[in-house]
Amino acid sequence: LAEIAADEAVVFTSYHQSPLPLALLLRLAGVPRISAISDDYPGSLLDVRHRVPVGVPEPERALSLAAAAGFTLPAGDEPGLRLRVDALPPAPVEPGYVVLHPGSSVSTRACPPELATRIVRVLSAAGYRVLVTGGDGERDLTARVAAAGGVDLGGRTGLAELATVIAGAGALVVGNTGPAHLAAALGVPVVSLFAPTVPYGQWGPYRVPAVRLGDAAAPCRDTRATRCPVPGHPCLSAVEPGRVLEALRLLGVPPDASPRPEAVVAARSAGPPLPVTGRSPR
Repeated sequence: LAEIAADEAVVFTSYHQSPLPLALLLRLAGVPRISAISDDYPGSLLDVRHRVPVGVPEPERALSLAAAAGFTLPAGDEPGLRLRVDALPPAPVEPGYVVLHPGSSVSTRACPPELATRIVRVLSAAGYRVLVTGGDGERDLTARVAAAGGVDLGGRTGLAELATVIAGAGALVVGNTGPAHLAAALGVPVVSLFAPTVPYGQWGPYRVPAVRLGDAAAPCRDTRATRCPVPGHPCLSAVEPGRVLEALRLLGVPPDASPRPEAVVAARSAGPPLPVTGRSPR
C-alpha cells in the first residue's frame, strides 16, 4: 500500500463487515484521506465516516459511499451500474442459449449439484441450449452437470470471458453468487436460486428482471451461514426443475429449438404459479 502512494482510499464493505482493519493499514501506509461506512466509532482512522440504514441494496449502499467520498455519477447516468459491453472479448459461442452457473465459494449459496443436473436435463429437453460455467476448481462439478445435456465451459472462462458469455445469454440460472450480479450489471434476466441466509432485497440481482426460487422461510433464514445447518440443503434442493423452465418462460426467454416430448413432463412438474416474478425488490 505504501508503494502505491495513493492520495485517497474508499473502503467498500458489505453491511456486516468492518472497514476499520483495512483503514488502519491504510493509515500506516500513509494514505491521507480514507472514506468508509462504519457503525463503530472509527476514531482517527476515517476522514469520511458514512452511515447507511440496514437493508439498503448493496449496490446503492456502495454508490452512497462513493458519493459521500465525493465521487458522484454523472447526471443522467444509469443508476443500475451497467457494464460496458464494447470492451468485452469476442463471444466464444453463438447466441441463443441460457447459462447455468451451479457453483459458489460458499456451499450454502450454491445450486445443489443434483438439482443443477436435473435442471440441465429438463431445459435441454424443452429445447434450450444450456452452457454450464464455473471456475478452474469447479471442472468436476461442471462436467457432471453438463453431462445431462449441456455444454461444459468449466475452467474455460476468466472474468472477462464469463461476462461475454453471460452478456449473450437469454438468462442466467444461478445461486446467490458473483455471476448473478454480473448478469444484473449486464442487464441479463436472472433465475435466482436464492438461499435465504441473507436478505434477498439486499443481495438479490439488482434492477434486472428476475424470478426468485427457493424456500424464503427456511430455517437458515438470515443466519449468514456458510455451511447449510439443515441436512440436505432443503431450501434449494426441493426446487423442481420445471419451476426453472416456467421461470424462463415468464421472463420471456424462448428456447432455441422446438420442445421435445420430455418437455411435457417438465411442464407438469412446475406446480402452481411462481410467487415472485419481475424486478428484484429495492
